[in-house]
Amino acid sequence: MSDEEQVTKPFKFVTAGYDARFPQQNQTKHCWQNYVDYHKCILAKGEDFQPCRQFFHAYRSLCPSSWVSKWDDQREANIFPVILNDS
Repeated sequence: MSDEEQVTKPFKFVTAGYDARFPQQNQTKHCWQNYVDYHKCILAKGEDFQPCRQFFHAYRSLCPSSWVSKWDDQREANIFPVILNDS
């Protein structure tokens, strides 16, 4: 495929919206809370529950991928510092 034939799709970069609970410039807590809220939401409602996507998009735009990988590893090893479900 030549450069002339290659079609690129436009990309819309979206970040998490303003959250009054986190008014400061440091968004670390905002990142953490959205990660926890997303995983609590999908455990309670399932991955197909559309409102959970808001938390997903927020933590994906706010959190460094290295943090997310670390937290995912901790969840899999059952050493994550937050209880995500009631059982």
